[in-house]
Amino acid sequence: MKPLNYAVLETFAQTNEADAELVMERLKPTYGGFRAFSRKNIVESLMTAAANGLLCETRCIRGFSGELRVFYRATDYGREMLANYL
Repeated sequence: MKPLNYAVLETFAQTNEADAELVMERLKPTYGGFRAFSRKNIVESLMTAAANGLLCETRCIRGFSGELRVFYRATDYGREMLANYL
């Protein structure tokens, strides 16, 4: 099994755009029982990937329960890294 942060990034090889909720939905069957599998940790992973140039923010919306949902997509550099290392 891959580390959670790698699995988060791998989600972007399979979709054009995602936010923490979508990533969690896709990873829940495999990682749902892990203590590190939380919205806070997924958001942190996405923000770290964006800070390192692997992802970029595409849009922000207010969710149904009032939370901020930030959507990301893989950059060209991020796609290259995903293809080469994941």
